[in-house]
Amino acid sequence: MHYPQHIETISAELGIQPRQAVAVAELLSQEATVPFIARYRKEATGSLDEVQIAAIRDRLGQLAELDSRRATVLASLEKHGHLNDALRAKVEAAESLAVLEDIYLPFEPKRRTKATVAREKGLEPLAQAIMAQTGADPRGAALPFVDLEKGVTTLDEALEGAGHILAETINEDETARGRLRGLFQEKAVIRSTVAAGKETEGIKFKDYFDWQEPAAAAPSHRVLAMRRGEREDVLSLSMLPPEEQALAILEGLFVKSAGADSELVRLAAADSYRRLLSRSLETELRLNLKERADVEAIRVFADNLRELLLASPLGAKRVMGIDPGFRTGCKVVCLDRQGKLLHHDTVFPHTGAGQAVRAEETLRQLCRRFQIEAVAVGNGTAGRETESFVRGLGLPDGVVVVMVNESGASVYSASEAAR
Repeated sequence: MHYPQHIETISAELGIQPRQAVAVAELLSQEATVPFIARYRKEATGSLDEVQIAAIRDRLGQLAELDSRRATVLASLEKHGHLNDALRAKVEAAESLAVLEDIYLPFEPKRRTKATVAREKGLEPLAQAIMAQTGADPRGAALPFVDLEKGVTTLDEALEGAGHILAETINEDETARGRLRGLFQEKAVIRSTVAAGKETEGIKFKDYFDWQEPAAAAPSHRVLAMRRGEREDVLSLSMLPPEEQALAILEGLFVKSAGADSELVRLAAADSYRRLLSRSLETELRLNLKERADVEAIRVFADNLRELLLASPLGAKRVMGIDPGFRTGCKVVCLDRQGKLLHHDTVFPHTGAGQAVRAEETLRQLCRRFQIEAVAVGNGTAGRETESFVRGLGLPDGVVVVMVNESGASVYSASEAAR
């Protein structure tokens, strides 16, 4: 794992010391797990908890992915002769994949587009002249570009080709994409309609035959249901913000006056949005919503599974749970019949006779106080010794003492959910 260049970034973001981030990164590179680091490497990490360690791990992964893509972009730019010092600096300063891709977009090898064809016909200077918006007559400016040999037979064809170049230029503008991306994230609306003739076949999706809601607030189950309907060719989906707001952003960025050349720029901006920008940004939004919905769906499934797995195997009983240990003591909890925590304590039955006596008194008193019906002792370190100790307390006959498997308990206890 290559991490040194990211230590300062991660330290600043998480509010920790660089040495702590370095320690965690080194341990992760040795394939140490988050629970292991949190429990057994406190001295190395400065007592970082599992949430902080997991955050370092995740951020290192994100930055490594960014670095990998950055290297690919730089190699491509150099291969095609586009790389210069200024462009290299922009690429190296990109702090997210989205920003990096926006920088790379104008230089990325493309399939043959309308703008590509127009450039091959020599119309790029005309497009640049129109974009300058000096107030000159566009048709007069286009006259020298009519060339039968290049396939430009009329003024209208020349202006149309220049418009395609302008549309692609606007599509590749970093500022425009960034502003519109924010608009999509904040104002996009999911619209779902039924495909023609699918009303009967797709009856299970009838709730979404004519549905719309803000994308930012759409719950995961509805997003996934609509996507499933679209995948089965029952529903047609769109995820777009109000078009007038998107066009207003582009006009504010590119239209400089009210002349005929500015009108062509305005038309090119509208074409760029409808034909290029809206499609790519909608695809990006769809992926983001799908990822968010998947995470939420997994969370709901995990919550339901948790309730199932945490159902008491003994039925509704008041339970004392003991996590055994020698030097650090035995952690004790008392739970009611619904699993609610009533009390927690630590006893030291294995660190001397005096401590053992106090442990006996404490455990007996807790059993009486909370009317304990069963005692569960973990089978980890000191498990057998602790089980024997509890059985020797002379608890009432009705109190069941069992040893339980701790497999997975350490990992769970170090998780964010357990906290």
